[in-house]
Amino acid sequence: MKVFGFAGWSGSGKTTLVEQVVKVLSARGLAVSLVKHAHHSFDIDHPGKDSWRHREAGCREVLISSGRRWSLTHELRGTDEPSLDELLPKLSDCDLVLIEGFKRAAIPKMEVRRLAVREPMLSPDDAWIVAVATDVPLATALPQLDINDPAAVADFVIAHCFADSLPQLTTSL
Repeated sequence: MKVFGFAGWSGSGKTTLVEQVVKVLSARGLAVSLVKHAHHSFDIDHPGKDSWRHREAGCREVLISSGRRWSLTHELRGTDEPSLDELLPKLSDCDLVLIEGFKRAAIPKMEVRRLAVREPMLSPDDAWIVAVATDVPLATALPQLDINDPAAVADFVIAHCFADSLPQLTTSL
């Protein structure tokens, strides 16, 4: 499993870019999974649903399964948030895991940067950032990709992650 991240400040367009890149990579034949970090409390369950009720009653894990998908929810119940290294083994085997967030993780990643974002760039302080997806030219020696060209971003990710072992891929959408 290869791992590649996308990091940037809130409002930079990470989710939109990652969604578009996943479509390109999947269309080219790669099995892609995603780990997304949330900085806030989130819930994929809805109050009143059976799984929510079981979790609220005290279950540490609730696994829901149907003929179309299964989902596992794990409550930390006061334990520390797991690291990315602890989360990755929980995924099924795939060609590539994209990471959204985890901006300080020691993995190769692309900074997502828009002119509208006023926070400082991450790349000067993070040697793991190998490129920048942006909507404006930046003063950096890193490769810069057009944030609005997901195929070019996907090409970069493939070249970076599979330089020595390129899987058999289709050429385009």
